[in-house]
Amino acid sequence: MTALALVPRTASLDSVLALVIDTVSSEETKRHYGHALVEFLDWRAACALPFNRASVQAWRAELEKRGLAPSTINICLSAIRKLAREAAHNGYLDAATAAGIDEVPNVRLSGNRAGNWLTQQQAQALIQAPEPDTVKGKRDRCALSLLVGCGLRRAEAAQLTFEHVGERDGRFCLVDIRGKRGRIRTVPLPGWVKIAIDRWKEAAQLSTGRILRAVNRHGQITRDSISGSGILRLAARYGREIGVTLKAHDLRRTCAKLCRTHGGKLEQIQMLLGHQSIQTTERYLGTEQDLANAPNDRLGLKWKEEE
Repeated sequence: MTALALVPRTASLDSVLALVIDTVSSEETKRHYGHALVEFLDWRAACALPFNRASVQAWRAELEKRGLAPSTINICLSAIRKLAREAAHNGYLDAATAAGIDEVPNVRLSGNRAGNWLTQQQAQALIQAPEPDTVKGKRDRCALSLLVGCGLRRAEAAQLTFEHVGERDGRFCLVDIRGKRGRIRTVPLPGWVKIAIDRWKEAAQLSTGRILRAVNRHGQITRDSISGSGILRLAARYGREIGVTLKAHDLRRTCAKLCRTHGGKLEQIQMLLGHQSIQTTERYLGTEQDLANAPNDRLGLKWKEEE
């Protein structure tokens, strides 16, 4: 295992990585941070560079040279900044060096990101796509319903338990969902989503613990939970069945946009999704760029031969 030379002491790679990984709650983020840090530390060791602002800036330039997406590079930089902070807090790095690393800027994202949303008809076709009479089909319908109907992140859906289902203000909700950065929220549970949960619960003979479980093609539960990556693959599979290239997060965007289309208030959608910023919710709704009613569709131009 590569050693990481930190000032004023040294620590094994395992010990230093643990400082960062232990502060992250999401399993998906743990995986991304771990991969990003091992790659950076191996590169730094191969180049015989110290761990400081200059080496982090050089690594950023190297990632840009490789043609990685700005969002991917920024995740790597976020992991390195956290490493510097944790190393400083634990005496492996002096405060001035850590502060310099913390100030390395992200790669700027230019333009507007084009999100992917399903229409109401596509969303209806998606939730109906899994087989209704098999154990696995009921599990998949439950998973898709939670993503489309409640706007959950895939990590949140993977960690959801039957104990989260409760009544508030005379209706069923998902109570005390822990989202990004530890933010807690309560998510209203539409009746059709509750039905999907109950059908899966009865078919799988479950009552406690994780709601979504790994199921093999014979309908047997093979693990106590399904991973976020498993939910990603599930969404992509049923997207292909309805002819759409789909990611799990597209269903969260779809939930937001359909809520807005049917009269949902912006601040209520923000609370439903657990966004800290209203601007993030607006991006989910696609209000910054309306692709369905694009202004350049109204230029009044056409090819003469079409007349």
